[in-house]
Amino acid sequence: MAKTVLVVDDDPTQRRLMQAAAEKQGFRARVVENGERALEEASDARHGVDVVLLDLVMPGLSGMETLERLMERRPDLPVIVITATGGIDTVVSAMRAGAVDFFVKPASPERIAISIRNALKLSDLRGEVKRLTKKTDGKLGFDDMIASAPSMRGVVRLGQRAAASTIPLLILGESGVGKEVIARCIQSASDRAGKPFVTVNCGAIPENLVESILFGHEKGSFTGATDKKLGKFVEADQGTLFLDEVGELPLDMQVKLLRVLQEGEVDAVGSRRPTKVDVRIISATNRDLAQLVKEGRFREDLYYRLNVFPIEIPSLRERKEDLPALIDHFVGRFNAEEGKVIPGVSPETQAMLTSYDWPGNVRQLENAVFRAIVLSDGGALKPEDFPQISGLSALTLVADAPSPKPANDQGDQPVAVTDGTGELRTLEAIERDLIQFAIDHYSGHMSEVARRLGIGRSTLYRKVREYDLKVREDGELDETGT
Repeated sequence: MAKTVLVVDDDPTQRRLMQAAAEKQGFRARVVENGERALEEASDARHGVDVVLLDLVMPGLSGMETLERLMERRPDLPVIVITATGGIDTVVSAMRAGAVDFFVKPASPERIAISIRNALKLSDLRGEVKRLTKKTDGKLGFDDMIASAPSMRGVVRLGQRAAASTIPLLILGESGVGKEVIARCIQSASDRAGKPFVTVNCGAIPENLVESILFGHEKGSFTGATDKKLGKFVEADQGTLFLDEVGELPLDMQVKLLRVLQEGEVDAVGSRRPTKVDVRIISATNRDLAQLVKEGRFREDLYYRLNVFPIEIPSLRERKEDLPALIDHFVGRFNAEEGKVIPGVSPETQAMLTSYDWPGNVRQLENAVFRAIVLSDGGALKPEDFPQISGLSALTLVADAPSPKPANDQGDQPVAVTDGTGELRTLEAIERDLIQFAIDHYSGHMSEVARRLGIGRSTLYRKVREYDLKVREDGELDETGT
């Protein structure tokens, strides 16, 4: 969603000028004529105002009074002040009151656009610094989450209840849904806030190192143990240990984990005595642990020990209401990281991203927006900035749409993306059928086929030869339709 600029000026000509300058850069613009209206529009972050252009000289509530009240209510909102005189004292007072920039009117559209972009860049940087500081300090809370969808509100309620106790938690959900984010929020809302939060990806540890990494080892306890290692449990003492993909733990390590949960102490490799630890365990998995228990690949007693308070995170396709806010969040975050000022996504891009199923969930969305920001030349992100998704969407539309009646009246069927078993067909097979479909649909007019497919005629004829799609020399289909 494009960023919103609020223009506050009692002069209708200036309002139109600044509105046009903002909209030309891909921003949305709202205009008001006085300070009272500006406070109504911008005081609440839910109204969606991202930056304010504020005239300092207005009847009624002055620009300086409006600025001071805005800073009290939304101190992070970037405000650019506008003055007709350019008096240095007035400008200095406004900057001290919280304004991020100023310009003298009448200003050129280029000057207005640069000022807006710089203000938004500063806002993105502030937001990213705030997020990283909270994450580092262990204060990333539920209020920082994007969780407006009904299914996510239920998750937040469960997380808040879980934070009030030390009960073992099992967070369930597909890969990429944000299980670690929930775990961090639970810790920050608990009495262990600010204490160590240690993460372990159980599926990424070599099997021969699992015991050493989790429980530690003494110097000389095995070949290569040149120093003493505390282990993740001791590192997380007084805090939280997040065991991601806990279903990947080897069975012998499951036994040791169960003992730690029961006794509250760990046995380091080579140690003669156990070490007491006070650790809250939050486990996570995208596997069906109950099924693993039936298959003998996960201990039943450990399963019941971990699965005391399960919290299931919905997939992104089940919480599409959160997509616009998530997209805005990632655009702002990567703007800050990459030094860009992308105003958001275009309406058609928003529609495309909303219609996509996101099998990789929030992590896939994050990476897709990151790539789009890096490759974008500026302006709102367009569908072509997401080639993997726009390509899949276009292919799905071709496959799912009713087949138009071709001019040769052969009644062709749509191009199938999946085979009879529901598995995806190869790209080569789909491309062959798509080219054949286009040739049939446009009655063998190869110039039109090439134009519609977005390829050159030489490429089209090469594909025709590769796939043995026979076409007469005049470009018309032969009598057999091949």
